[in-house]
Amino acid sequence: MLERFIHLRRFRWLLAILSGCLLVVSFPYTGSIFPLAFVAWVPLLLVEGTYAGEKKSFSLFFQAYLTFFIYNVGTTWWIYNADPGGAYMAFICNSLVMAIAFYSFHRIKRRIGAIWLTPLFLCTWIAFEFLHFNWEVSWPWLTLGNVFARVPMLVQWYAWTGALGGTLWVLSLNVFFLKLIQKTMLEKRSVASLKVFLIKGGVLLFLPVVVSLVIYIGYTETKRPYEIVVIQPNIDPYFEKFSGSDDEQLAAIMDLADKKVSPKTQLVIAPETALYPRGEIVEDELHQKTGFHLLMERRARWHNASFLIGASTYKFFDMKNSRASRKFPDGPGYYESYNTSILFKENRTPLFVHKSKLVLGVEKIPFSNIFPWLEEMSINLGGSSGSLGIQDEGPSVMKSGDVTFAPVICYESIYGGFVRSQCKQNADFIAIITNDGWWGDTPGYKQHFAFARLRAIENRKYVARSANTGKSGFINQRGDVLQETGWWYEDARRETIQLNNTRTLYQILGDYLGYFALAGFLVFFSMRVLKSLQRYWKL
Repeated sequence: MLERFIHLRRFRWLLAILSGCLLVVSFPYTGSIFPLAFVAWVPLLLVEGTYAGEKKSFSLFFQAYLTFFIYNVGTTWWIYNADPGGAYMAFICNSLVMAIAFYSFHRIKRRIGAIWLTPLFLCTWIAFEFLHFNWEVSWPWLTLGNVFARVPMLVQWYAWTGALGGTLWVLSLNVFFLKLIQKTMLEKRSVASLKVFLIKGGVLLFLPVVVSLVIYIGYTETKRPYEIVVIQPNIDPYFEKFSGSDDEQLAAIMDLADKKVSPKTQLVIAPETALYPRGEIVEDELHQKTGFHLLMERRARWHNASFLIGASTYKFFDMKNSRASRKFPDGPGYYESYNTSILFKENRTPLFVHKSKLVLGVEKIPFSNIFPWLEEMSINLGGSSGSLGIQDEGPSVMKSGDVTFAPVICYESIYGGFVRSQCKQNADFIAIITNDGWWGDTPGYKQHFAFARLRAIENRKYVARSANTGKSGFINQRGDVLQETGWWYEDARRETIQLNNTRTLYQILGDYLGYFALAGFLVFFSMRVLKSLQRYWKL
């Protein structure tokens, strides 16, 4: 029956829709039924298989586009709350690059033969996700490995592979179930004849789970206690954050900290752009601000605990420094704006680390280094708009006393490779500061918090997270949530975390699965080119 229907045009479109819906409901907080990810690709792969031989296959591109458009809208529709135009652009463009990747897999497979389906499919999609971490319009929110963010006990081996290991697992099982359907429903083979095949599938499904649970149960943390307080000031980013008194907002944050700081507290963390969010801080002149003196006075009450807070800052340059440099309209020189982490510690000289992974359309205008006029299309969400400057020396860490930590600002926390580059610099824990209030009470901030659990596993570091409107909290080295706040109310939490600066295999090797997949894809692409040349010369 399936063989009869699968070649009907209408049925193929229904299968494409089904794949998109399964991807949506498998993703965290838009369904969270993660086992469906293991079969979500099967309908689309069945559609792809119908376009064989000389049959025109361009319709497959549009069917794949429909799948990925449903996936993007269904999982990240909350972007619309921040900016409708930006949301439409994200849905359209990200669906497009996904469809191009899938269609590329199909075109290569048609030329080199279906015998290469499994390695070609795995290499193509993993290479795509890897490149999507590292190019101008990067948007890795929908990396397939993120589907397990709510069940970290099943993916403890991310400490070996990173999130791309989850992608490999998901894709491999989809190919297994595709072949199972083909063998039983299309080739009409009996279950008894598939005994070895089914055993292999069972191993592929259950072995990673068993290994992960063994690691999870047996994992022991090194005891190096360190007390942290995280602040959730709950300042409305639309109507309050960029209009109220900056010093009053800072004082409110300090008052919340006062309620939780103890004599043992060694670090207090406040959210992204909590200090002078409108960009009124010249980094070299910070000590002249009244807030600086308020902050130093309050730290004295906290037994001089260090204080990490986000701010909008800028610096002056005599010459153009980067694409983010803007010329002063009324004089010589340039300035750059930054989304910055500032650490106030034992001496009076603060440390600055600038955000490097910038939000598209808000903090970075893609390809504006080639087309400068694109900067006029930036989305203004308060503070500075247009492309921001980034950390010159790449991923950086901060040090307070003898403790080193990775300061991660908002969007950076979805980049496993970026956080890994910070943590391998002998970081003892991860500190995330963010402002997720733009999205409202939607799956967005919940997904963002859940992804931090994967960063904890990949690096075996505690995560201390301060979010303006929620969720703030603490995550241990196994990815367990120890504390988390609710949404849209003031709160402060204190936790004694355990420091750990040992390196995981993932920290040592990085996204090696991505490099292998990219190399494999290039081999398959070369095979396709050679096949085409052979055909050309025969003609």
